[in-house]
Amino acid sequence: MTADTTGGRLGTAEREEAWQRLGSETFDLVVIGGGVVGVGTALDAATRGLRVALVEARDLASGTSSRSSKLFHGGLRYLEQLEFGLVREALRERELMLTRLAPHLVKPVSFLYPLTHRVWERPYTAAGLLLYDTMGGARSVPGQKHLTRAGALRMVPALKRSALIGGIRYFDAQADDARHTMTVARTAAHYGAVIRTSTQVVGFIREADRVSGVRVRDVEDGRTLEVQANAVINCTGVWTDELQKLSGSRGRFRVRASKGVHIVVPRDRIVSESGLILRTEKSVLFVIPWRNHWIVGTTDTDWNLDLAHPAATKADIDYILHHVNEVLATPLTHDDIEGVYAGLRPLLAGESEETSKLSREHAVARVSPGLVAIAGGKYTTYRVMAADAVDAASADLPGRLQPSITDKVPLLGADGYHALVNQVDQLGAKHGLHPYRVRHLLDRYGSLVHEVLALADSRPELLRPLTAAPDYLQVEIVYAASHEGALHVEDTLARRTRISIEYPHRGVDCADQVAGLMGEILGWSEETVTREVDLYKARVEAERDSQTQPDDLAADASRGAAPEARPALREPEPAS
Repeated sequence: MTADTTGGRLGTAEREEAWQRLGSETFDLVVIGGGVVGVGTALDAATRGLRVALVEARDLASGTSSRSSKLFHGGLRYLEQLEFGLVREALRERELMLTRLAPHLVKPVSFLYPLTHRVWERPYTAAGLLLYDTMGGARSVPGQKHLTRAGALRMVPALKRSALIGGIRYFDAQADDARHTMTVARTAAHYGAVIRTSTQVVGFIREADRVSGVRVRDVEDGRTLEVQANAVINCTGVWTDELQKLSGSRGRFRVRASKGVHIVVPRDRIVSESGLILRTEKSVLFVIPWRNHWIVGTTDTDWNLDLAHPAATKADIDYILHHVNEVLATPLTHDDIEGVYAGLRPLLAGESEETSKLSREHAVARVSPGLVAIAGGKYTTYRVMAADAVDAASADLPGRLQPSITDKVPLLGADGYHALVNQVDQLGAKHGLHPYRVRHLLDRYGSLVHEVLALADSRPELLRPLTAAPDYLQVEIVYAASHEGALHVEDTLARRTRISIEYPHRGVDCADQVAGLMGEILGWSEETVTREVDLYKARVEAERDSQTQPDDLAADASRGAAPEARPALREPEPAS
């Protein structure tokens, strides 16, 4: 398909046009799910010349893809599990993101691995890191560096002297997962894919023994229609089994949800020049630099409750604090926590009862004529998963399928990014912004920064920061609603920005201002603005309450008390 003329814009006009196209065109592929694998599949298909539509019941990245550890990494611990192929594949993807596909969104990040055992641990770890440094081929991050205890403590003064005998520093990469997923979706739209959120699959269309499309409901206004397609790809992650049941087809694999909880603390609570990777009895714990904060996590426990709103418990938070405080000279407390988030990993169900040992390899299956399902894997390898999903659908597509080319397709904002980094001072002077503010914008939008700042040409007040969240400009909120598909205050505070986890008020103190700015673009009445603010505050209150509960059942009940922002949304029936 040819590229569109709106630069992948996901605004109100494009949303209505997408609805009309869903009801009037026959697509080669319909992709269900707006997480990173779903949007990656839409981009892969569109750039192969296929007619593709993607529908998502909630918001882009509203599930797992906004709640990860925010790393593009090979998975150091998978080396110990001898999953060399997975590590090599992931490291190649990391390199592609850093250098070609998304240098504006994906950045190198260093980690210190504290050594605690004499004699054997340094050579053992060094050998693993040597593999890690070389398996991905070309490398744009520095190799490992060995440190004495004194050298490690100079790099990370926050550590107890007794917590290590030395250390090894290595590099990986990180990204804002929700922004990256949204940018992949916009890139797919740029290449002709129909992308529509708040559009829930409520049934499948069948012709004889084959799936030939889906029935969808607009969960904002309740409208329904049928979408015709040669093939449907189920990219719904932890909802894979539920969608499989809805289709009436027997699945080839099962998915188990594993809950991972992270906490966010201020940068000054841990004095360090580097992130940390710490061993626990079950897995590893990361301390990840995140702008003016640290992200600390994660947990790894089975979850069998609400898939849309996994809840962190007090026990989860205590577990993280206990393990990180074992090595910190000044312990973290509950009072230090600015934000908490919980996500669900879609793991392929295996014989092991321990979710941390289930495979992160992905599985693809043509479960019936016209229907493909994909699950498992990890965020870093989304592009490989997407290509495999489209390949698996080829049996149902007319004509010869072109090979995947997404390793050559930069995401929107990548082209021209490096030149703009060198022009930060000029850009800042032109718009009256401090260079650090321009750098922050470039790392969120890349070369789309011109599009963002243009919204303030006639309204210079939009270049002022949000009153209660000064890391973000008001124009960014306007842009989220006009170009990035944000339909609710929650979409903007939790995913287009990360205000919901970066400020102790969790976004409550700026909800009114954000709702006002979004309402101007989306045509909200005063009643709608008030409702959006109330809904967001109820969400935060429910999440805060859940995080004081002792167990998953109590936390789930607390979180489930908050009403849905999307009024016509219905949870799929659980798979038996």
